[in-house]
Amino acid sequence: MPQPPILKISEIFFSVEGEGLRQGEPTIFIRLAGCNLRCRFCDTKYAWEDGQKIPEELILSKIVGIGKKYPATWVSLTGGEPLLQDLKSLVSKLRKTGFKIQVETNGTQPVPVRVDWLTVSPKPPAYQVTDDCRHQAKEVKLIVTRSLKFKDLKKVRQDFPEKVPILLQPESNEGWSYKKAWRLFQQAVKADLKNIRLSCQLHKIYGLK
Repeated sequence: MPQPPILKISEIFFSVEGEGLRQGEPTIFIRLAGCNLRCRFCDTKYAWEDGQKIPEELILSKIVGIGKKYPATWVSLTGGEPLLQDLKSLVSKLRKTGFKIQVETNGTQPVPVRVDWLTVSPKPPAYQVTDDCRHQAKEVKLIVTRSLKFKDLKKVRQDFPEKVPILLQPESNEGWSYKKAWRLFQQAVKADLKNIRLSCQLHKIYGLK
């Protein structure tokens, strides 16, 4: 008998999508454990650890249970880096249950599953992403770190189709990062870079997970 799929999970919870174009929508989050980059500015460093090994069927049961209490259309698979684990079976079963699926990735891994919404967040210093991520992204979230330069923003803009918005997201809602994001935004407008937008972390403003 084949063993049921098991994933390493950091946490499962209901909240609001606080970032990107889906900002403000009720969402159930599955935060997968493990990351291949471990950025200094990461605000979920606790997800770098191994997490808890949970059978897929128990994950599904938890999601369905949360969905009964908080009806939500969306399930977001985030991390850590969720695409380090095999998500094909889980995504398929979540879809059959009626959920729409978002994956948030750092862009370094191929995307072997069909999802409804792919958020790509390229990371320094190279800001490189796979072809899968480049072609399937619905949005690009660019963290405004102290090291981010305008040339980096231009590179990321060139890497993705013009129709895909580049969202400048301040690092951990820090005041200095908001100011830098605004400066970069002004530079982008003057340089005629298309589809560059300002963003924030709505869940942190509201004090949510």
